[in-house]
Amino acid sequence: MPQSKHIIIVGAGPGGLCAGMLLSQRGFKVSIFDKNPEVGGRNRAIRMNGFTFDTGPTFLLMKGVLDEMFALCERRSEDYLHFMPLNPMYKLVYADRELSVFSDRENMRAELNRVFDEGADGYERFIENERNRFNALYPCITRDYSSLASFLSWDLIKALPWLAFPKSVFNNLGQYFNQEKMRLAFCFQSKYLGMSPWDCPALFTMLPYLEHDYGIYHVAGGLNRIAQAMAAVIKENGGEIHTDSPVESLLIENGAAKGVKLAGGEEVRCDEVVVNADFAHAMTKLVAPGTLRKYGHEALEKREYSCSTFMLYLGLDKLYDLPHHTIVFAKDYTTNIRNIFSRKTLTDDFSFYVQNACASDPDLAPVGKSALYVLVPMPNNDSKLDWQAHCREVREQVLDTLGARLGLNDIRAHIECEKIITPQTWESDEHVYKGATFSLSHKFSQMLYWRPHNRFEELDNCYLVGGGTHPGSGLPTIYESARISSNLISKKHRVPFKDISHSSWLKKAKA
Repeated sequence: MPQSKHIIIVGAGPGGLCAGMLLSQRGFKVSIFDKNPEVGGRNRAIRMNGFTFDTGPTFLLMKGVLDEMFALCERRSEDYLHFMPLNPMYKLVYADRELSVFSDRENMRAELNRVFDEGADGYERFIENERNRFNALYPCITRDYSSLASFLSWDLIKALPWLAFPKSVFNNLGQYFNQEKMRLAFCFQSKYLGMSPWDCPALFTMLPYLEHDYGIYHVAGGLNRIAQAMAAVIKENGGEIHTDSPVESLLIENGAAKGVKLAGGEEVRCDEVVVNADFAHAMTKLVAPGTLRKYGHEALEKREYSCSTFMLYLGLDKLYDLPHHTIVFAKDYTTNIRNIFSRKTLTDDFSFYVQNACASDPDLAPVGKSALYVLVPMPNNDSKLDWQAHCREVREQVLDTLGARLGLNDIRAHIECEKIITPQTWESDEHVYKGATFSLSHKFSQMLYWRPHNRFEELDNCYLVGGGTHPGSGLPTIYESARISSNLISKKHRVPFKDISHSSWLKKAKA
């Protein structure tokens, strides 16, 4: 057992915790340091006056990936967590119609026929073709790209036709659906990556497919419970988690990471460092200027980043008749997208997402009350917007829009407590570079081999996990980044480990 090999993980977010779980299971000495009083990073809980909110992710996609991570640690996820499938998964609200989205095909076909003139004609082709795409691309998502040799693989060669370059998700959906509003029902998921569906590469059409073929889940108590469950496994394996312990810098000697310096001045040395902090923040704040070339300060400034979000967490003394998840489209969706990504300006007409988790999980609020989570996509901080000046105005606009679009006209009278996160506080308080909530954008030139490598190419003994490295943003892919980095560390130290060569949860296209 490699107990003498010490791994320090910077950040107790989803990637850091998953890596800590896998590495501690394999016998490594694991120490995790995080600035927050509670584990989870952007997957941690926000608690106010008896109300509980998830800070960031609010639903679980590709549950099979999470199940695998626990299985690799000889545990069952269901022994730690209670999963609640949602059906309908969410409601989509347009200016002139509403659509409930189901993961079972019969109800989904009926809804499409009810709401759209073209009906469900293209739906089955969408499922079958995008299942083929996902099955072809998944091996590319789960492999290591830390060298050119690992990039030039047979898996990638077989998958090349499925990349559909240079199409966007919106354009790719044209082979199944004609109407713009019909396509929006299957492409708004580009926002999960912080991208416009007109710019997001067509390969990500697999995101809506995954929802429709595998469903989405709520975790009782909120998705923050996943972070707590992973922390429990780490502790069971003898790992240490140090909360309220911000890392001031990486210790770098002769081009290699040798440990970390904590905010109090203490230096902790180790054999390998895993960085789970926001990638660009870490490289600009935890590494001295001039140390890096490819990902130095000036180079990172020139990279393309995702959008940001304006967050409103409301503890209400009233129950509202809203589904668990609701997505509301701006009346002029294309202009709203242009304002976020191109013009980087505020807009009067915006899209937004509302989670009313108490509809399924009443324990998230006191009896008779509800916890409402509101997310509004916004430009990242390249906009130079002064959020101290705009925060109150945008908050009022969001509350007005909740009334106008969802009928919550009396919501102000029922607010018991609230918390706001703006693009600026994502950057200043949560340490997210430029407030870009979904990290580096997922354009082709920042994916696969061209995304920061899991074995970081500029520092020896340094590995990356999280949305800023391969495979990218989103909980399942972040867990995969943890698996890839953990496997690389294990191979380096010749530690045998259990792996799953092909995911048993994948559905196969019909022959």
